Amino acid sequence: MIVSRPRVIGVAGILAVSALTLSACGAAPTTSTSANGKSAANATSAAQFGGMNALIAAARKEGTLNAIALPRDWANYGAVIDGFTKKYGIKVQDENPEGSSQDEINAITSRKGQNRAPDVVDLGSSFAISGAQQGLFAPYKVAEFGSIPTVQKDANGDWYNDYGGYISIGCDAKRIKVCPKNFSDLLKPEYKNDVALNGDPTKAGAAFGAVYAAALANGGSFDNIQPGIDFFAKLKKAGNFNPVQATPATIQKGETPITVDWDYLNAGYADQFKGKGVDWQVNIPTDGTYAQYYSQAINADAPHPAAARLWEEYLYSAEGQNLFLAGYARPALMDAMQENGSLNVQAAGKLPPVSGTPAFPSTDQQNKAKQVVTEKWAQAVS
Repeated sequence: MIVSRPRVIGVAGILAVSALTLSACGAAPTTSTSANGKSAANATSAAQFGGMNALIAAARKEGTLNAIALPRDWANYGAVIDGFTKKYGIKVQDENPEGSSQDEINAITSRKGQNRAPDVVDLGSSFAISGAQQGLFAPYKVAEFGSIPTVQKDANGDWYNDYGGYISIGCDAKRIKVCPKNFSDLLKPEYKNDVALNGDPTKAGAAFGAVYAAALANGGSFDNIQPGIDFFAKLKKAGNFNPVQATPATIQKGETPITVDWDYLNAGYADQFKGKGVDWQVNIPTDGTYAQYYSQAINADAPHPAAARLWEEYLYSAEGQNLFLAGYARPALMDAMQENGSLNVQAAGKLPPVSGTPAFPSTDQQNKAKQVVTEKWAQAVS
């Protein structure tokens, strides 16, 4: 459940309260068909392809799923991958697990028509939106598509949110006398060189989310992320900002004793470090409550189109969604599962507590904020 690298920019979706350019040569992708001759590459639902049994048979015939940028210790993806392989006997090839959303997009565009192209991607939502606008994704509606909240999916099925979390502040209580609970606390003089992010906010979704949350905590809005940039400039000037990317290794070494990161990652750190000399405490700041989902999409030129669609069906099944929940990530279908009784209540009870439900920015607001951070971040913390 612990992550060792940043995931790239994705901007908020409403949470239920309850860059490397890759290229390679390879053969053109194959297309699986069901017994009735329908192409999996054109299937917009399992029913349209001939039903789940037909989809499973076609995916097993392909035998492989090409994934990218899915670290096993991010949102419990290791268990998700293992569960999919165990259930269907399909090998998941996870390339570049330390990669970013931009790496995923680059792989789709540079490997078009090649058998090493990714079949599926897990993206920050702003990248999902821009990728759909470029026509990179195949429309597909999983069986539970109707239960995904409207604001968390593309109406055409080009992308849909899978899991998310809140920006939180993690702190090693054995190294820090009094752990900060809000953004305003981070400016205190006792936190010299202690406050780190999970990556660069021009590339990493967790770090970008931290800047957006800081903006909300300092008079900004979804239309104005500048106060968040200004906050980290102040943090840098005060000597409190630590430019080292926070990872489990840097935390254990004491290099990054305070990190601003997704709550599901910080909560996972708390589990991982028990008995290892780290007392990791997690607080969701009340002065800048910000949440984000990541999004799933299928490559329009997926070399294993049936396996890609079966993967999505698995992720949005109760089993797949509860596996994300076991990694402290809030599943997109959390409300629906709570209503139908399929939610893992014990796992849900372990989520870091929050108050209220955050709003989420529009596509235009996301794009504007992303541009501002890209243009101004480096100068602010230099």
